[in-house]
Amino acid sequence: MTRRFIDGLTDGESIEEIYLVAEKQVRSNRNGNPYLHLELRDRSGSMPARFWNASEHLQRAFEPGDFTHVKAKVQLHQGGLQMIVSQIERVAPERLELTDFLPHTEQDVNKLLERVRGFVRKIGQPHLRALCDAFLIDEQFVRGFLQVPAGIRVHHAYIGGLLEHVATMMELADRIAPLYPGLDRDLLMVGVLLHDAGKVRELAWGRVFGYTDEGQLIGHLTIGVEMVNEKLAEVADLVGEPFPRELLYRVKHLILSHHGALEFGSPKVPMTPEALALHHLDALDSKLHMFLREIREDRNPEAAWTQFNPTLQRRVYKGGSGSTSSSAASPEEFD
Repeated sequence: MTRRFIDGLTDGESIEEIYLVAEKQVRSNRNGNPYLHLELRDRSGSMPARFWNASEHLQRAFEPGDFTHVKAKVQLHQGGLQMIVSQIERVAPERLELTDFLPHTEQDVNKLLERVRGFVRKIGQPHLRALCDAFLIDEQFVRGFLQVPAGIRVHHAYIGGLLEHVATMMELADRIAPLYPGLDRDLLMVGVLLHDAGKVRELAWGRVFGYTDEGQLIGHLTIGVEMVNEKLAEVADLVGEPFPRELLYRVKHLILSHHGALEFGSPKVPMTPEALALHHLDALDSKLHMFLREIREDRNPEAAWTQFNPTLQRRVYKGGSGSTSSSAASPEEFD
């Protein structure tokens, strides 16, 4: 029987299928009765779901990360689709094809990694080249780098997402560097490779994406700097001399400042040309990825606008309607 993936579900459809529980919350309705608010997932995406009047037994019957057999009806709610669940039961994973449930990059990760290695081979400064090599010959790091998402839900939130993000940013950096003669291409490339390297220890990406204890307590910027420190002895062996102190400051500054502003988690704002370029390349790829995903995954093909995205703080214009409608964004939503 053909599997019903989430991205193919339509309003009014009755379904009976197995989905991964990505989130589970017990909430109360206006009358104080408990219900389950769920996020159900497969490799094609996720959808919110509700199970009304959930008993205490049902509330304890499964957890995030479990696979569940679901009977539900799909309905349109506030411009998006949701499932109203009538039956849900935990199922064992042994006989399931796990690739049906984990979102992953559509690109070949081995080819993406080779693209990254190709840009690294062009780095001329010996310490910077050796630092990149130290990461890319580390089997444990590479295993994580091939799999870790770039984020849990905001951008490139799928297996292989960080690798895809880095490969695209390297392409961008390689193209803009010749336009700015004062920009150190080698340093910028190192920043692109390592800016989110700490996510291989910050994030967990089993059945459900989440944070490790180290990730929650320290965060990937600080972890990334620690990882650089851990490679310095290896770099010195490869090059035959210690890493220049001022150059090391610049590398660490790239990692610590790439979020661009203190309110976005950077302990430092960009204070070198390479750090500024890295921040904007990171923002360009992540934001453009989100815009294109909003358009691609919008479930109302007749609407000229996507639904309001709280992360982007706006709707995205798809075009094609030729007229205004109630689906269009009001000016206030862009303020």
